[in-house]
Amino acid sequence: MELDVNSPLPLHVQLKDLLRSEILLGELQERIPSERELMDRFNVSRSTIRQAVSALVREGVLEKIHGKGTFISHRPVEEWLGNLSTYNNIIEEMGMKPSTRLLHHGVETMPREIANTLGVDDHFYLIERLRYADNVPIAIEKQYYPVQIGLKLAEFDLNTAVLYDLLELSLGIKLWEAEQIISSAQPTGEECNLLEIPADTSVMVFERITSDPEGTPVEFLRGVFRSDMYSFRIKLARRKG
Repeated sequence: MELDVNSPLPLHVQLKDLLRSEILLGELQERIPSERELMDRFNVSRSTIRQAVSALVREGVLEKIHGKGTFISHRPVEEWLGNLSTYNNIIEEMGMKPSTRLLHHGVETMPREIANTLGVDDHFYLIERLRYADNVPIAIEKQYYPVQIGLKLAEFDLNTAVLYDLLELSLGIKLWEAEQIISSAQPTGEECNLLEIPADTSVMVFERITSDPEGTPVEFLRGVFRSDMYSFRIKLARRKG
């Protein structure tokens, strides 16, 4: 991939975005090439290289180690807020291999507030799964559905199924919008064991209600994510007037 000298976007910004993309895709690993190598590859000045690298250091993508070079920081999984994406899509876009282990599924009655959230009687269907990226445990997801939807989903292999695809393509349920809350919490002992993290580590917790075009809740999802392996990114814009 080459830089576009005719683009209104400055060369150092183009280079920063290109390097960031290669890092996220795993094309660059451990450390980035030297300034001279980057200058030769992209045919740009040393100043352009340094501007791009400095910006990535400020963003936490790169870190400079005195006397050794510029290295790639620990790369978390990123999920863009505002997109109702599947876990598999997110992980694959990061250049990693997603996988899943089914922990439990069946009809449940507790916690009762889930029934209220889904607008059903006492019973609902729970699917609990452990999510991996490159065989590293990333998250525990509990997905709650009205019983009739859950029973249909359970007819498929829940170790490999992409539930959103099943809902839309197999069950004909259109997922329209979702409301999500993100918070921080201390993990339980079981969560520490599953995620392979120490007990004093904080985790990210998100709760999401997904509805169909009529506004009827289809799913309530509660996810517990390793904070060292998962991050969220959101674009903000200031509009005057």
